[in-house]
Amino acid sequence: MKQALFFKKLEAGKVQCELCPHNCLILPGGRGICGVRENRDGYLFSLVYDRVISSQVDPIEKKPLFHFLPGSLSYSIATVGCNFRCDFCQNYGISQGPREKKPIVGLETTPEKVVAAALAQGCRSIAYTYTEPTIFFEFAYDCAKLAKTRGLRNVFVTNGFINRAPLEMVAPYLDAANVDLKSFRDEYYRKICGGRLAPVLETLKLMKQLRIWVELTTLLVPGLNDSDQELTELAAFIKNELGEETPWHLSAFFPTYKLVDLPPTPETTLRRARDIGLAAGLKYVYTGNLPIAEAEDTFCPQCKEPLITRSGFSVLSNLIDGETACPKCGRPIAGVWR
Repeated sequence: MKQALFFKKLEAGKVQCELCPHNCLILPGGRGICGVRENRDGYLFSLVYDRVISSQVDPIEKKPLFHFLPGSLSYSIATVGCNFRCDFCQNYGISQGPREKKPIVGLETTPEKVVAAALAQGCRSIAYTYTEPTIFFEFAYDCAKLAKTRGLRNVFVTNGFINRAPLEMVAPYLDAANVDLKSFRDEYYRKICGGRLAPVLETLKLMKQLRIWVELTTLLVPGLNDSDQELTELAAFIKNELGEETPWHLSAFFPTYKLVDLPPTPETTLRRARDIGLAAGLKYVYTGNLPIAEAEDTFCPQCKEPLITRSGFSVLSNLIDGETACPKCGRPIAGVWR
């Protein structure tokens, strides 16, 4: 265990966690909504600080990040637990275990071992992913600080449900984030995910202010968050608040966990959503999970030159390759290329 960084001591041995917008009030011996932060004798402790449940090498495109060191490898780690309870979670076996009172499991490790493993396997970054990096913030923060001194970049794959103070604390070491913008309706967040929309939108705006490279992902669930109106509003938020060059990834839903009675997302929905994003003025809108010709490729918004072509998580060609502009017309291409 490690004492948590963000909490407030209250009367009668209670504490208030201040890591995420749930701001859980935790009685002595109790845990927060995430299931991995426990009140012991009036102090809050992380139960997963050195307990990694998953670690593997992924292409950065799997996060997905398309404008951040394309073609590179990212050492990806996670602990058990999450501060959301999404009904469609693909990793519910590790994300929801602590909520369901299952044991806190994982292999014991240290930030030094994580960074050494990333370097040994030729990775250019460490990704805190699979579950929710916010809930293992202390471990992610220590890893990120050390990684930075060794020339590695750091990436959060996150639901964006984090308070301002911890985000500002990790920002000097956090190079990029893919944030799940799951819907543009608060009702969806509350009913389907166990969260709220407004704090996620605030996180996104703050990340941009803190100069963290941001890409977004929206999983399109048939009948729940895929209407033209909602997608149009979501695209407008991205353009107006985050910038038209912010990449938006659209993913197909497949029945899983608590949403097994819904059909998979049809290809037509992904195409329609991509068209809505492009019509709104977004320059880089991508689809995933279903192969759609050219929808995974990066084109110059000015001359339409294909700059990066992809197949799944593989980069087939890359004309940017460390540069920052289209080699044909010279237009700057937003991203982290070097």
